[in-house]
Parts: sequence; structure tokens; C-alpha cells
Amino acid sequence: MSARFGLRSLAVLTASTVGALTIAGTAAHADSDTDQKILLKGSTTASYFWDDASGRAGDTGLPASGKPMQKGLAASPSWPLLTEGYVVYKGKKMPFFVGDRGPGTPSNRGIMLDLDAKTFAELTGGEFNSSTLGVDGIGGEGHIDVDYVITKWGSGVGKKNYPVPFSTGAWAERDTNPATPPQPEEDPSAAGGQLLNAPVDEPKESGMVGGALTAGVLSMAGGGLVLGGERLRALLVR
Repeated sequence: MSARFGLRSLAVLTASTVGALTIAGTAAHADSDTDQKILLKGSTTASYFWDDASGRAGDTGLPASGKPMQKGLAASPSWPLLTEGYVVYKGKKMPFFVGDRGPGTPSNRGIMLDLDAKTFAELTGGEFNSSTLGVDGIGGEGHIDVDYVITKWGSGVGKKNYPVPFSTGAWAERDTNPATPPQPEEDPSAAGGQLLNAPVDEPKESGMVGGALTAGVLSMAGGGLVLGGERLRALLVR
């Protein structure tokens, strides 16, 4: 293999690898939650409801926020109305916003979130029944343990921290001291990234082209292609 051909191969390989890394980085960003700031996270037991002002199945009327009953509308005993976030149940993630107050007495027993029936059905694999306003196909189960994440606090009254029972009256108090956002977790790949920046042994004269190719790819992965001017001229002359 001539030095010129080896250099051309190195350039093609470098361009291809840079393109692959760029595409992979873009895909990873698109699938991440980095655009959503986590303000609070925790776990609780969730129930479900569907209040559409029809008076059926214990319906208590339209939600307190004035928003129509809809998928994604949840009730909280203490968070401000229009607070936004998502819940996770057995690997399934669903968004919600606080549009109503509740559950009432159950919140005294640790049931701190009332999901809408359609969201509850999707999380559990059931089916929303528009006649009964309940969820079919889950054996009558009415409570599930979920993880929750708050990404935006509502601007009205309510406690901007871990939920407390409805009976405390926190839902009617203005909170000017929201919870301190959790610290981001350490990136476990950080140590591996440092290894990519480790010095590369100088290639021996007899394997100049092959050594330069390996060094170029490794240096590129660590942050950029490093190839000195003297080495480049030597390759062109050979």
C-alpha cells in the first residue's frame, strides 16, 4: 500500500466515523429527557377518576382548574393546579398535569395522586369504559404504585414539594419555597471517556501508515484528529 493511498483511506475512514458519531449523538439527544428540568421526583400510590360533570359513577363535577376532563388530567391533594410532570409504571411513562383536587380521604392513607381513567388504563393494560367511567380488564384494581417526576410547578396556590393529604389544607396555601431540585446523577461513562484521551504510543517506522491510521482514529474518538505537520509531510513524501 502506498503512503498516498494510506492517507486517502485515513481521510475517508475519519469522515465516515465522524458522521456516524454525529448521527449517534443526535439520536441519543432526541430520545433523552434533557430538555425537561426535574424539579421533584418520588413515589406514591395512585388511584383513578373521570369527572365529566355527567353525574355518573360518583362524578363530582368539572375539574377545579376549569379544564375539561381529558387524558392526562390528574388530581393532587396539595400540588398547585396546572403543575406538570409524568408518571412511570412498570417501564411505561405517561405525562400529566394537575387539573383537579383529590383524592380526598384516600390521601390520608398515602394515595397522593388521582390519575385520569384513560391514563390509568394505558398504564395497566386495561380499557377505559365510557359507560361506567371505570377501567375494565384489570381485575377491579383501583390503585397502583408509581414513580412521579415534576417538571413544572403551577403558578397558583398549593404546596411545591412532596404531596401531603388534602385534609392539611396545603392546596389553598401559596408556597414561596419550592422543593430543591434533585441533583443530576453522575455519568457512569465519564471514566471511559477519559480512557479515550490517553496518550497513543508512537508508531514504529516500519508500520508508519498503519500506525498513523490507528492513532488518527483513536485521537478523533477522544476529541479530534491529531496528526502533526511533520508527520503529514513525511507520509506525502514516502
